Amino acid sequence: MKPVIGCLGAGRMGRGIAVVFAFAGHEVVVVDFKQRERSAFDALAAEAAAEIRSTLDILARIDLLRPELVATIADRIRIVPRDEAAAVLPRCGVVFEGMPEILDLKRTALAEASRLAGEGPIIASTTSTILVDDLSGSIEHPNRFLNAHWLNPAYLVPLIELSPGKLTAPDVTARMKVLLEGIGKVPVVCAARPGFIVPRIQTLAMNEAARMVEEGVASAEDIDKAVIYGFGFRFAVLGLLEFIDWGGGDILHHASRYLAEALGDSRYAAPDIIAANMRDGRIGMKTGQGFMNYEGLDQAAYRERRLAAFASALRAMGLAREPVA
Repeated sequence: MKPVIGCLGAGRMGRGIAVVFAFAGHEVVVVDFKQRERSAFDALAAEAAAEIRSTLDILARIDLLRPELVATIADRIRIVPRDEAAAVLPRCGVVFEGMPEILDLKRTALAEASRLAGEGPIIASTTSTILVDDLSGSIEHPNRFLNAHWLNPAYLVPLIELSPGKLTAPDVTARMKVLLEGIGKVPVVCAARPGFIVPRIQTLAMNEAARMVEEGVASAEDIDKAVIYGFGFRFAVLGLLEFIDWGGGDILHHASRYLAEALGDSRYAAPDIIAANMRDGRIGMKTGQGFMNYEGLDQAAYRERRLAAFASALRAMGLAREPVA
């Protein structure tokens, strides 16, 4: 039997997570954890239910859901006021906290929720900024607490970044991974560091794009076109570290040194691990070792699989052309 999923907070993240789990056949309880007058709650619940239904309608229109299933999936989601938290949270297998990104507010909500939920449920914060160990002190059972960072829109983006804390039990992280994989998501585990993985990378990329507009390098439209049809196209198939190995860490080393000197900014310098890999002969595919291990791999077949994935992406973008006879 699928566990009941709790969403603490009836905002955008809670609604998105509710859609994901209801889509996968789970009963979901969204708890509006802010104390409100009944009339205010009724208005919020109606708004949340309408947004959830609208999201499901969109998924049907873009062929991710059969239209006749929209009502069935929507009916799996209940939105309840704070007064009902004590009754519903202990029934949940996992509770996802999605309160606003305010440290004290999250700590207060997590303390109360963990007390009401009891020893059973795993509790996960969906915070995009606050470290797990800055929150775990509020939890009555910190061994069952971790961060689970979803990327918006939660009902479409596959990735979820899991960040266990110092006190998180290993089996809790393992159980969360199994749960998420079971609903078609792709969880990754990262250390408790600011920015997780994706926000840390995308912050650099977004700031650099804005800086290029500021410097007059190109128009905003052309920069975004370059990202979509070059950067994004390539890295939808190859991971960043895989791409370093594909071309060779030596290429990155020399390119980084040139950019740092030409632009007069050390932010373009390669990290020490690139030089260390070169020193140790871990340049990438051509040496059999890089960030990944390619020893024993049929590299020709591997490259062809990756090129086939590029070709599929090209066709999906409507850019594949027939050859001129």
